[in-house]
Amino acid sequence: MVVGVVRLTLHIPENNSLKGKRRVIKQIVEKTRNRFDIALAETGMSDSHRQAEIGLACVGNDRRVINSVLDRAINYIDSLGTAMITGQELEIINL
Repeated sequence: MVVGVVRLTLHIPENNSLKGKRRVIKQIVEKTRNRFDIALAETGMSDSHRQAEIGLACVGNDRRVINSVLDRAINYIDSLGTAMITGQELEIINL
């Protein structure tokens, strides 16, 4: 079994409320989850109006496939244009 985990740090420009941040994060999570069938959640920076942390996870049996799916999901999130990716950590674990 192979598990891939990503931690993304996002910057949401011109956002002044937690309600606006939740709307942006919810949109990113739902669209990405529907397109790639992976697990996503807001995992940190919940008190900041313009910063967010999102965790992505994918499980499978081929390391290359997991890496490819996560890379495409990251690129998709970046292409949405609703938040800028300011940090990224990727780890793939063979169990």
